[in-house]
Amino acid sequence: MTVSSWRLKVQHRTGFTYAGKVDSSYNEARMSPRNETRQAVLDARVEVWPTARTYRYEDYWGTIVTAFDVHSAHESLQVTAAATVETLPAGDLLPSTGGIGWDELATPANVDRWHELLLPTPRTAIDEELTELAESLKAVEPTPHGAAMALCERIRDEVTYEAGVTGVQTDAVQSWRQRKGVCQDISHLVVGLLRAMGTPARYVSGYLHPNPDAAVGETVVGQSHAWVEWWVGRWTAFDPTNGVPVGERHVVVGRGREYADVPPLKGVYSGPANTGQGVEVSITRLR
Repeated sequence: MTVSSWRLKVQHRTGFTYAGKVDSSYNEARMSPRNETRQAVLDARVEVWPTARTYRYEDYWGTIVTAFDVHSAHESLQVTAAATVETLPAGDLLPSTGGIGWDELATPANVDRWHELLLPTPRTAIDEELTELAESLKAVEPTPHGAAMALCERIRDEVTYEAGVTGVQTDAVQSWRQRKGVCQDISHLVVGLLRAMGTPARYVSGYLHPNPDAAVGETVVGQSHAWVEWWVGRWTAFDPTNGVPVGERHVVVGRGREYADVPPLKGVYSGPANTGQGVEVSITRLR
């Protein structure tokens, strides 16, 4: 059987501007894809301006972090991450066994193993209305995997993708009440509902090529993207914003409990106010 992989070149520029000269800053970038089962990183680099010495490490959740300090006066900071990644199409969504059942999912061993991914966080905590929604889906779906798929379909039907109506601090309840948001909001909402069902779930950040029929060699405006993974005996990845399994158009960068665990760039600095952050992502399908 022939597997049709894609080769994607991703370039992500981001940074801050300040209302004057900053004396020093201490920063972490989570913008580098990692090698794993469905993607192979052929090349990856992170460049910083003003020039600074960088060092890399894997954080608690397994995300590659590029850390750097800038000690020369600067009025702006720019980070450019470039990577070439070979990606595979989506695999079988269901585990070969059909996934474990509700009883097995709720055993003390599994609850202890995935404890951190069952707890609410500031952006994934849900209210009484959403808790009732989670319980109603769990009551009618015979398996955790089936409930997760039904949940993704329900949220996609109910919540409209609309840019500019939410921010990085928006939580699941806010996006649900206004029935609008972006991939980050939809993913937080799905993660929170999955955890309310007792299904371990994690937030995934990365990139998405916007065109499933992308021409080879054409550079397009890409997207920083977010999706979810849930554990039903094995981890299953799904993109609830687009209603598709994670496949060759998706490039994984990081995983965590929510966005706060995987921001592309964060740091602290000494100096005048931050006046804005710019983000630009371009993606080229190389084959």
